[in-house]
Amino acid sequence: MLLLAERLRPFGLVARGGFHPAPADGVPALAGGRAVGTLVMIGNVGRAGGDPMWAAFAGERSAHPGPDPMNAWTRGAIDPLARDHGACALYPFGGPPHLPFQRWAMLAEPVSPSPLGLLIHPEYGLWHAYRAALAFAERLDLPARPAAASPCASCVEKPCLETCPVQAFDAKGYDAPRCALHLDAPEGADCMERACRARRACPVGAERAQQPDQALFHMRAFRRGMALRRGGA
Repeated sequence: MLLLAERLRPFGLVARGGFHPAPADGVPALAGGRAVGTLVMIGNVGRAGGDPMWAAFAGERSAHPGPDPMNAWTRGAIDPLARDHGACALYPFGGPPHLPFQRWAMLAEPVSPSPLGLLIHPEYGLWHAYRAALAFAERLDLPARPAAASPCASCVEKPCLETCPVQAFDAKGYDAPRCALHLDAPEGADCMERACRARRACPVGAERAQQPDQALFHMRAFRRGMALRRGGA
């Protein structure tokens, strides 16, 4: 795992825990039908002053001019690493069908669903993501998964549910089309340029929030994806 951490560091990525999959966990078999012995989650976590992964990606963004530059950059970072470690690289993009990365994340480290649907981490809050997973045939030794209660369990005020300008979040779920229409309007500039206002309202890990250029990139990608669903440009 130490060697893996060293290989990930130039990309601003980190190993975010792992687990030994059971048949019900939805981990695809390896070539030849071999079962996966260990799945290691790979991702990024926000830092005060900026996300190291974003800095690494931004420096190479021009080399990936296609419609999904971050996905292409991620494959460029992870595929060679997987080959060198005798692992199979799995990604949360490329579907449908999509692999159950949220379920895997909850098996690998102490994250849990927040009222916004995003997984919340007791230290990183909502400012983290999973970019890939490495599937090994071997059953590798892993540190015990830390135990931690969800920060949402003790949050009484739930500011995340009260802050959205168009009430896209409530106890029933997330109205993504309403959110996207807001981003299309001039009134949505704050969310577009500084990241989702409801997400920013969460006090856990607030100092790790995305910088404006990173926020704008991801919000534009979300808006573009929603436009394609609607049959727009």
